[in-house]
Amino acid sequence: MSSQVRGGTRWKRFAVVMVPSVIATAAVGVGLAQGALAASFSVSGQEFKVSAAELEGYDFVQYGSVATEPGADPKASGKAHAVAVSGFSKAYITNMCQSVVTPNLPFGLGTITMRLEAGGKGHKRVYAKDLYLDVSELDGDAKFSHIDIGVAAGSLKTSKPGSIGIQPGTQADPNGFSQRAEEAVLTGVKQKAWATTAGTFNLSGLKLRLSKGTEAECY
Repeated sequence: MSSQVRGGTRWKRFAVVMVPSVIATAAVGVGLAQGALAASFSVSGQEFKVSAAELEGYDFVQYGSVATEPGADPKASGKAHAVAVSGFSKAYITNMCQSVVTPNLPFGLGTITMRLEAGGKGHKRVYAKDLYLDVSELDGDAKFSHIDIGVAAGSLKTSKPGSIGIQPGTQADPNGFSQRAEEAVLTGVKQKAWATTAGTFNLSGLKLRLSKGTEAECY
């Protein structure tokens, strides 16, 4: 997964509330990043699905942001997407699957699904450093250790070695709502995302397959 290109559009106001079961169960939300929100990041215009048996992450942070498609007009709708950004200084993922569907390909190919798997049986867990997930939907179960809810986004990064804050290259209201925890363990994860970035991404037992139709999606 490569880092996304950062844009420079200025947003007057942004608000997002994340209410999938994994977060609702833990009484956690992503809310109000108010005021000028500069620069989102450019995404392909295609969401993709990610599933995992377990994600064990450390120095968890979460805040709201905006993902924009190339050529997005801040006065128009349709190419800007509210996302909940979840960050981890390091994460270990078991049975990771990622799939993306590309419809209407030429030459009679029709709809094609690309599916990537790693960290399965007989292989080491997927390892990611400085991992950020830009998510629109998330379902699963969650356990948080030493969680702080309602932290100002600008204070996410502390003096603790290895801690992370707002993703470099993006901006959010420093007084906006966010949360953090020393550790987060998510199980039975199913999510839709616009982008995933990491400083390091080690994929053990990597498998990549292309297939016709949508039957090969992760879920």
